[in-house]
Amino acid sequence: MSEIKKIVLTGGPCAGKTTAMVRIIEHFTSLGFKVFTIPEIPTIFSQAGMNYLTDNKGLFYEGEKATLELQLGFEDRFMRMAAECHEPTIVVCDRGAMDISAYMQPEMWEEITAAVGTNTQELRQRYDAVLHLVSAADGAEQFYTTATNAVRYEQMNEEGLRMARELDKKVIKAWTGHPHLRVINNHEDFNKKLNRVILEISHVLGLPQPIIEERKYIVELIGEIPDSTESDIVQTYLVAEPGCEIRLRRRGWQGSFVNVHTTKKRTENNKVLETERQVSNSLYESLLQQADPYRQSIRKHRKSFIWKGQYFELDTYYEPVDHLMILETKGVADQESVKFPPFIRVIEDITGNKRYYNYNLALRRS
Repeated sequence: MSEIKKIVLTGGPCAGKTTAMVRIIEHFTSLGFKVFTIPEIPTIFSQAGMNYLTDNKGLFYEGEKATLELQLGFEDRFMRMAAECHEPTIVVCDRGAMDISAYMQPEMWEEITAAVGTNTQELRQRYDAVLHLVSAADGAEQFYTTATNAVRYEQMNEEGLRMARELDKKVIKAWTGHPHLRVINNHEDFNKKLNRVILEISHVLGLPQPIIEERKYIVELIGEIPDSTESDIVQTYLVAEPGCEIRLRRRGWQGSFVNVHTTKKRTENNKVLETERQVSNSLYESLLQQADPYRQSIRKHRKSFIWKGQYFELDTYYEPVDHLMILETKGVADQESVKFPPFIRVIEDITGNKRYYNYNLALRRS
């Protein structure tokens, strides 16, 4: 049996998933991986006559339930096929189970998942990683088109763009809580967006990656953030050998928690090998016994949001430092300008300043 990773490629309308899928197949096949791809199930239903905008509630319910059942059925059968492969295997889903929830009220979603015999938590855990490509409708409007999907409901006009942006954020919220959710920005050069997809999948596969400094800024919040996702984070560093960093993170949303154990190790050719695994609450409590005695736990509140096609994380620190607010970009290319939103005032660029690395902020002061 080969090692199998199942990855969801998702995003808002006209995000570049079709092109990205081709690049994924070409790149990882050339590295010796077997790549299976699962088509977008709602598109299959739409092409077969299903209208997801119908006013017929009974038809909508049965259509969405059937969509989820077929999604899970496709995935399960491809995973069985992958188990028979001798080479390392990737199963890439063009959208996953949680995407379906973005198109209905939470009450109906709970009813459908219960009828299928599952729930939101189980569905998120089916995947090793979720890569969300931001819709071109948010920050790259000149590239927005319906040419790649003739049944797309979000048409190429102002109302269609508004719908696409709104749906983009709903999909991110649907997947929020997955330990390896990564949001892939729009870029002036689309190839940079595709390269970030390849980079993130390589990371999931445990392939050494170049060390990339995300841009960081000390900032002040001077207005309201629209459509942000909020979470509370407790980050504890564990005892590790020299040159290795082990982090235990608990992230909570509305009473739900996800615990992730991360190991980072630099290789001789100045690359970093990073491995992540989700751990249970009991294992999390046990691992806390290995906390580095020279470092305190970091506690912070995070607001994640998209602004003009770029993804940001705004962290407000409470311990061991207070009154510190750091804005971090995600996937903004070296030669690309940061599109700072009007509700953020930049105080200082701290990109690459080791003083503000979480690992160093956690150091106990004598």
